[in-house]
Amino acid sequence: MILSKRAEVDRFLSAPTADIRAVLIYGRDRAIVHERADGLARKTVPNIDDPFDVAVVTEGDIDGNAAKLFEELSALSLMGGRRLVRLRLDEKASVDKTAAEALKGHTAGEFNPDALFLIEAGALGRESGLRKEAEKNPAAVVIPCYEDEAGDVARMIREGLAKDKVGLTNEALELLRARLPHERGVARQEIERLALYLGPGSGMVATPEDLQDFLGVEPEASLGDAAIDAFGGRLGAAQAGLRRAAAEGEGGPAAVRAMGFHLGRLRRTLTLIKSGAGAQEAAKASGVFWKNEREFLRQARAWTLPQLDDIQPEVLQADKLCKTAGSPNHLIAERLALTIAGRARRLGL
Repeated sequence: MILSKRAEVDRFLSAPTADIRAVLIYGRDRAIVHERADGLARKTVPNIDDPFDVAVVTEGDIDGNAAKLFEELSALSLMGGRRLVRLRLDEKASVDKTAAEALKGHTAGEFNPDALFLIEAGALGRESGLRKEAEKNPAAVVIPCYEDEAGDVARMIREGLAKDKVGLTNEALELLRARLPHERGVARQEIERLALYLGPGSGMVATPEDLQDFLGVEPEASLGDAAIDAFGGRLGAAQAGLRRAAAEGEGGPAAVRAMGFHLGRLRRTLTLIKSGAGAQEAAKASGVFWKNEREFLRQARAWTLPQLDDIQPEVLQADKLCKTAGSPNHLIAERLALTIAGRARRLGL
């Protein structure tokens, strides 16, 4: 059984059913995988650090020694009740096969029926035997973990800060969300650091201005501004932004990616509008920062989907050239900005 919707996952993790003997939690973001596995473990045994009720097995433990895993699955809890066997995997094919065999045997009742087999893994492809076995097994649950969406990150920020009785205005929340790292574990550390910065228990509700010293100025901000200026037909400002980012340590490839990201936001926004969404609603769904919304919507009224399709090959070519050894990356990025700004000017921007 595959659980992918947030509500389904939360419901199962908060109250796992006794008929499930194995759970596979996997994904590229190991912090999310570990967080969900820990939550399930705490619902399974009274103390997840109790060596009598919990066995933690790593990939190294069973690589070439599959008997180790089978022994742990067969062992009984010394105190009676449910036992937990946690297997933590990386990506070795031989271990994947062993884990798949263990899952199949355990759910068939070959080992201790009162043990929960909890497997934590990285990004498993469709070719993974473990993933295939777990997905088709009625006594197993599979929980794929994807990168947090904007709403998930915003919720994590609000809940994390609320514990310390501080908060953010909607504008400040969007600013922080856009600047947080994608990896959940690192993002949580940044949220905790912000709570300390605002003052735990102070009741402060911070504005974007309050966050300026905390966030600082990042090179990515200059690149984002340069991309907006290029698509808005302001070549001089775009070139200034690119050179400022270069001085801050960002190279040509990052500049080209920033212009590609902006093109993608425009395309998504226009597609949503074509499907019946309002312009502001579409822009927000595309991840447009509130300060840039007015200029972004001005551009969205000028550019069309066919015109964006026409400029896409230029972006892809620039990206390819930037990855060629010895190429003048900054000049390539500036030339792309010139091309985009020129077309924007012809659109009346």
